[in-house]
Amino acid sequence: MPGRVLAGFAVTLGAAFVLAPAPLAAIRPGGGFTDQGHLAGSLRAAFAEYWQSGSGVFSPSMRNVVDYWLRYHLVKAVTAALLFAVLVVLGVRLWKAFALGARLGVGRRATLASAGVVVTMVALFSLALVMANVQGSVTPFASLLPMLVDGPGSGEAAGTLEQVRQQLAGGGQPSPALQVMIDDFARYHLAMAVIAAIVAAGLTAFSVLLWKRFAGTARTERRTRRVLASFGVVAALLPLLVGLISAANTTIVIDPAPALLAFFQGGW
Repeated sequence: MPGRVLAGFAVTLGAAFVLAPAPLAAIRPGGGFTDQGHLAGSLRAAFAEYWQSGSGVFSPSMRNVVDYWLRYHLVKAVTAALLFAVLVVLGVRLWKAFALGARLGVGRRATLASAGVVVTMVALFSLALVMANVQGSVTPFASLLPMLVDGPGSGEAAGTLEQVRQQLAGGGQPSPALQVMIDDFARYHLAMAVIAAIVAAGLTAFSVLLWKRFAGTARTERRTRRVLASFGVVAALLPLLVGLISAANTTIVIDPAPALLAFFQGGW
């Protein structure tokens, strides 16, 4: 497949990542929201109703918002994964062309290298988007909580959030609704801990593969060796960063209530 076609696919998928989730998530009757403000307002009203019910079972309005957010993140996760795959293929082609382009002019080689760097960076960003949206798909309720904290600081919504803070700070037996929040908050971070661990393992394996290719490449192929070595170093360092993300999320899983309180107090 020509590189221009791959680039076109990448641009299309990038646009789809931004534009497609909301309408596709609203495919169910009554399951959509006109914009982010409408979603946030509906969430705050639904959460107040859910909290005041004293039950751990979502009210119909709360279930509607959570189900929408699940579909929203699923669409984003699939789109980001497709974008990542296309960018990987495109990046490999660009770097191969650069490595094998000894007879190309300086300008052409510089263009290939620049394009390769840009595609690589965007591919890494799209991988982060895959991770975040898979996490949101696993725990859509917990991923909605930032909208509550960022909402208006007055009225029923503010009173509900203050009750949540008081219960968390009290340290006593949580209400059924709060227990659901604590459990889902723990799953939210467990999901990222597992996702990050898988990505770290994959990057480590990729680094080993690159260094094996580097060792098996003739010394006369200097440009190829430089490309392999550069990616080998990056692929060896990234698992350290991703591993730290996994470890940080694991510590929250062990004791989620204090972290949830810090979140509602604006400590995150």
